[in-house]
This record gives sequence, C-alpha cells and structure tokens, in this order.
Amino acid sequence: MRFGTAGVPNSSKDRSTIGGIKTIRELGLDAMEVQFVRGVKMGLEVAEQVREVAENLGVYLSVHAPYYINFNADGNKLKASVERLRKTIEIGGVFAKDVVFHPGYYLKRSKEGTYSRIRNNLKPLVNFAFERGVMLRPETTGKPTQFGDLDETLKLCQELEILPCIDFAHVHARYRAYNSYDEFCEILEKVESYLGSEALKRFHAHVSGIEYGLKGEKRHLNLNQSDFNYRELLKALKDFNVDGVIIVESPNLEEDALMLKRLYAGGGI
Repeated sequence: MRFGTAGVPNSSKDRSTIGGIKTIRELGLDAMEVQFVRGVKMGLEVAEQVREVAENLGVYLSVHAPYYINFNADGNKLKASVERLRKTIEIGGVFAKDVVFHPGYYLKRSKEGTYSRIRNNLKPLVNFAFERGVMLRPETTGKPTQFGDLDETLKLCQELEILPCIDFAHVHARYRAYNSYDEFCEILEKVESYLGSEALKRFHAHVSGIEYGLKGEKRHLNLNQSDFNYRELLKALKDFNVDGVIIVESPNLEEDALMLKRLYAGGGI
C-alpha cells in the first residue's frame, strides 16, 4: 500500500508540483495527488517534467480534476464540465494514470434521472481516457446534495467499466456511519461485489478526519482531532489484502500520511 498527500506537502519549501514530489520522497512517502481542483493550469511541457521526476524518484501520482464539474448540468455548464475533465485527462494523463473527479449534483432531478444523465454524459470521456491509458475515478461524496453515494458510485463504475475513488471520510459524513471495522469491511465487500477482486488490487482512496452534521460533510480535520477510526480502517484493508494508494486529505497532510504508513507497516493497529 502506498501513502501520500492531496497536493504538495505542507513542509515543502518549493510549492511547485515538482517540489512537492521531491518532498514526498524526502519524507519517505510514496504518492501525491496533484490538485487541479481550481483549474488545469499546467502545460504539456511541465507535465512531461513532472512525469520524469516522479518516475525517477518512484513516486506514484494521481490527479484530482476541477471541483467545478457537474455532469447533470445543461447547456454551457455541461459543456464546460466536459472540457474541464477532458483537459485534466490530456494534461494529467501525461504523468498520472488515475483521474479523480466529483461527478455532479442532483439539482432538482431524481436520483434515477441524475444517474442516467451523468452516466450518459460521461461515456465519451471514459473512452477518451481509455485511449490514453487513464482510469477515470468518480469519488464518493460527503453531502446528500451531491451525486456520489456509495452504491450509485459503484454502480456507475460497474456500468462504465471504470474504478472508484472511495473517500472514507465522505462516506462516514454522508451516512453518519461506516466508522467501524465491520462497516469498513462492508465497504470493501461492496467494492468487490460490484467490481471484482481487481478493484481491491487497484484501490484508490482518500482518508482524513471530518466534521459533519445533518447535511453531511462540513470540513476536513486531522485524524486525531476527529472521531474517524483510522486504525480499524487499516486493519480492514490489511485483512482484505487491499493493494493501492491512500491519499490523505487532513489539514496536516504529511503528518497523518506518515502516521498511517507507519501504523500500517508496523502492525500497530
């Protein structure tokens, strides 16, 4: 299992993507999720440099697409969403083989109608990504207004033949549950049931503490400042022989990532 941060580590003096990759290796971490969340502002030349540095240092990279995406939208908003994800695939796919994204919002449509629209609007981009060797990964989301509960995310992946990003903090906040060993095992069982054992061998997840209420996610917290049972999650991952990447989204980033890596490697769970 690889452990890394969502974006450049806090301790990195060089705030560029390349600087972040070098800091990841200096810290003894294994991965970084490049954040295009405010827009794709990297060119092809820099993307090639990022790929070369990451390969030389043995750091796994994924990329998170812009937040301003809604495949349940209409007109220009849908067109802009398609373009943002396409651009993420074009640039991010140079150095990363996994593109994480939030599919959209229900707006005033039914869950069933939203699902159908998002699935149909995503199909051409799934093909575009496959042609470039990129896996699109819809992320489980933390608010009831957002498309992306656990089952619809896995069903979408099953139909489009892609793989998910399981954000355990979001699932916990959305359901105000899924925070025990048995419940973490239930999530992993669902992933395997929908998508087969390969999905547990190419696993991609986000982890953090989280503050939540009746409307779901409020904000991310450091793990030890939250109620998230990360030790039980690590135990479930080990017991299911899960292989892949854990990206930490806690405010302290590398501190929690290093803690999880040490616990996982040391068996102190």
